[in-house]
Amino acid sequence: MGTGRTLLLGAIAGSTILLGMPMGRMRTPAPRLRLILNATAIGVLVFLLWDVLAGAFAPIDGALSSYHEGHGGLGSAVGYAALFFAGLTIGLMTLVYYERRLSAVGTKKRFGPGSVTVGELEARTAGIASWSPARRLALLIAVGIGLHNFAEGLAIGSSAASGDIALATLLVVGFGLHNATEGFGIVAPLAADRAPDEERPTWGFLLGLALIGGGPTFAGTAIGHAVTNEALSVAFLTLAAGSILYVVVQLLAVANRAGRKDLLGWGLLLGLAAGFITDMIVTAAGV
Repeated sequence: MGTGRTLLLGAIAGSTILLGMPMGRMRTPAPRLRLILNATAIGVLVFLLWDVLAGAFAPIDGALSSYHEGHGGLGSAVGYAALFFAGLTIGLMTLVYYERRLSAVGTKKRFGPGSVTVGELEARTAGIASWSPARRLALLIAVGIGLHNFAEGLAIGSSAASGDIALATLLVVGFGLHNATEGFGIVAPLAADRAPDEERPTWGFLLGLALIGGGPTFAGTAIGHAVTNEALSVAFLTLAAGSILYVVVQLLAVANRAGRKDLLGWGLLLGLAAGFITDMIVTAAGV
């Protein structure tokens, strides 16, 4: 398949993430609905975490199976395992320390201007550090999903490059379905944990989140069409897993503050069902 058509497939797969963006513009929903939205997002992300880790571990499992059957050494398995744990560590801990830094910068304004001017103090908390927790969390979710979608794009591009057009097309359909649910996961904190006096996010902000989450599908497709590299896929999948794991912990903290474990349970089930049902549809289609 030509480069132009391959890139078009990647763009289609990534653009479906836009379907969930309008949810972020909801006016302050009822408390129960907010909790359900938050818990459903957790369920979607837990499914993605399973899906990502399974995909990243597959090369390790394959290398170990080959070693067991006497077809190779342990070198490739050890290399993939090192990449697996390195990516997971970087994906998780980078966000842990980055969020700590943002929180530290954001608390400086509590102590008053002191010897600096008000303008200088506001400059220190400009940018992401000045965002609300809900907006920062939505951004972190978009980053994690973007890393995941980059690996999906690699799969689309490599399939098209190898001439397997049917598989590439089915991958686009499957990943497009997944991305539609991922868009909801990105904006759920904006509806579920937005402060009562906080303004609704603009369409420009939501489109920016969609670009961060869905754009890497297009970029991964372009790279996958030119270069087939399983190690690159493992690296991005584990980076995504680490960042998604961090976000799940943050969303669980939001849910625990409400003290409604029944709503948390039902929302989790709803999100998991959405993830697995779309995966079943893709599998039934032959991917």
